[in-house]
Amino acid sequence: MAADNSVTLPLLTPYKMGDFHLSHRVVLAPLTRSRSYNNMPQPHAALYYSQRASEGGLVIAEATGVSATGHGGINTPGIWTKEQVNAWKPIVDAVHQKGGIFFLQIWHVGRISSYEAGSQPNGEAPVSSTDKGLSPGVYGEDWPPARRLRTDEIPGIINDFRLAARNAIEAGFDGVEIHGAHGYLIDQFLKDKVNYRTDEYGGSVEKRCRFALEVVEAVADEIGSHRVGIRLSPYSDCGEAGDSNPDALGLYMANALNKYNILYLHVIEPRVNGITTVNEQETAHRLLPMRKAFKNTFIVAGGFNRDEGNKAVGGNYADLVAFGRLYLANPDLPKRFKHDAPLNKYNRSTFYIQDPVVGYTDYPFLEVSS
Repeated sequence: MAADNSVTLPLLTPYKMGDFHLSHRVVLAPLTRSRSYNNMPQPHAALYYSQRASEGGLVIAEATGVSATGHGGINTPGIWTKEQVNAWKPIVDAVHQKGGIFFLQIWHVGRISSYEAGSQPNGEAPVSSTDKGLSPGVYGEDWPPARRLRTDEIPGIINDFRLAARNAIEAGFDGVEIHGAHGYLIDQFLKDKVNYRTDEYGGSVEKRCRFALEVVEAVADEIGSHRVGIRLSPYSDCGEAGDSNPDALGLYMANALNKYNILYLHVIEPRVNGITTVNEQETAHRLLPMRKAFKNTFIVAGGFNRDEGNKAVGGNYADLVAFGRLYLANPDLPKRFKHDAPLNKYNRSTFYIQDPVVGYTDYPFLEVSS
């Protein structure tokens, strides 16, 4: 086993993120795990998240629905009811007991909601920026047509995000990350290949970004900008939400977000599209204009390993690096990075099963003397 070289590893250096003092730069990315039965956070999540928490480490919880019409998929958690808030509290406490800093990712899935998943009350059509549903067979399912949100309905959706953020703070979270990536509702407004609107929420890049920025403003006003981050994926076409000019879209958002002085911007590398690595050989650097434009903490994610993460931080390409699959399979990932130890291999077939243990809390820890 390699000697302890944590002093020289950029990923393991401390960092001040607003009011939060991080002891290292290794972030647990938000990962859907499909183990919140009936949209209710479960006790087994306390073990899962606390396993991956460390003193001064940033943990971002899985995407969590802001409303009964906003959640997607089977057994994803919510934060819109008092019962859900109470169910999150012991999970948050478990992470805080380990000294972790815990943010909740809040989402509205928009049109990525199937009747089969039971996502929509009374079998109603999912709402979106458009009336167009996903193509048959996307993600292995058939999808109902979406219903285009009327302009006068949009403030209600924004209010759902605001209330979800308030609920997250009540549950004890240190802050929230707004999910503006991967083809979900906010991304459906951002991208010109899905947003065909002709009102004030469609057309130019400024108008397509309006919904996202209004959500950011509402959430920041509710809980304080120092507790708010947002995740974006301008280069992704997940959920058939692509854009003809992702460079311009990403740069516009990075600049526009400065107005609200939010805590961080979390961006997906273009080499990764959802759970698929589209270009294994491509190294990070295309996000550099966004990194330079955004004034506060900049987090990158998407296919990073230990060496690439160290180069990203050491080269000032990013402040923090979020790890998904590697952290899922290695609950003690910062420790393994510290010792340059072998990593557990992840098992993709168990990512989204409903078992409360298998592929969830049964990955082994590294055994070292220190």
